[in-house]
Amino acid sequence: MGAEHAFSYGSIDAVEVAGVFSRNLERAAAITHRSSAKAVTNEFAVIDDPAIDAIDVCVPSINHREYVVAALRRGKHVFCETPFAIRLEDADAMIEAARASKKVLLVGLLIRSIAAYEHVHQIAESRELGRVLSVTAYRLGSYLRTDAPDHKEHYSEPSTELMTFDFDFVQWLLGRPLRVTASAAGSARGGPGEISALLEYDDGRSATVLASGIMPSGFPFSVGFRVVLERGAFEHGLVIEAGEFKATFVRYQEKGSPEQVSLPDRNPYEQELQTFRRLHRGQSGHHSARPRTRARGAHAVDRYPAIAARASRNRSAIYPLRLRLYKRTRADGEAMRLGVLQGKF
Repeated sequence: MGAEHAFSYGSIDAVEVAGVFSRNLERAAAITHRSSAKAVTNEFAVIDDPAIDAIDVCVPSINHREYVVAALRRGKHVFCETPFAIRLEDADAMIEAARASKKVLLVGLLIRSIAAYEHVHQIAESRELGRVLSVTAYRLGSYLRTDAPDHKEHYSEPSTELMTFDFDFVQWLLGRPLRVTASAAGSARGGPGEISALLEYDDGRSATVLASGIMPSGFPFSVGFRVVLERGAFEHGLVIEAGEFKATFVRYQEKGSPEQVSLPDRNPYEQELQTFRRLHRGQSGHHSARPRTRARGAHAVDRYPAIAARASRNRSAIYPLRLRLYKRTRADGEAMRLGVLQGKF
């Protein structure tokens, strides 16, 4: 992911990747070879560099707290990949460090930068098809199986590794739910392997989010959603198999035949990193440039994954909390010098 981010920054004006950390020097050098960035195997050579303004954290989630907090305490702005944290106490520590430093802490909730998801959100906001009645979203893979081609030993269980994205999509469309309940099937390594969560709203609307890491090893990684509105519906599916992406996106009218939806191709990573750059410059679009501690938006730090994991174990309902932080920082036109921390530990 660090390589993807470094590549995407190359398309963003007034951003310079000044350093890349990896435990493997060759991996870091492979990212920096087409730029003047330094490749290092000591992460603090990047974090402690006074010439670097911001840090992009793409290390395993279990290590996020150490580097995010360190960077914020040194006055750096931070972009942090998802999952933001495995433990709630780690998330709380990073949030408190951002509050204390008054620097940008942006969590990479990629869904809001993906064209199909953004399109449905725009339709919902415009009320072209009426209000949203229900949402169903899924994310299915086999990464928890040791014999699966997509197995990732350092990945967490589905509530954090997969459901983070779809919880954010649901929140974007429907807002904060009244309650979240969940149930789970176990995995061979212990803990949840597949989770089904129900988000209920005080007006009777609902959303269902399903995530699995225990599909058969030959099952292709699949994601999708169905959004039902008062006068229509959307259904999106994406299957990734042998490096090929096969997507469908259909709009269903209240009357008439289904329509295939075509949207321009774009790089969602570049879109979300553009948001980081705008916040760094104080160009926060329709949002205020003042720090906030409770708000809707792409800068939310959501606790739904922990809620789902806990609810799936206890079969209970827990209430969510979210937070975002940002602040005006530099004048327009000044380049952001950035360090990227990447690779598995």
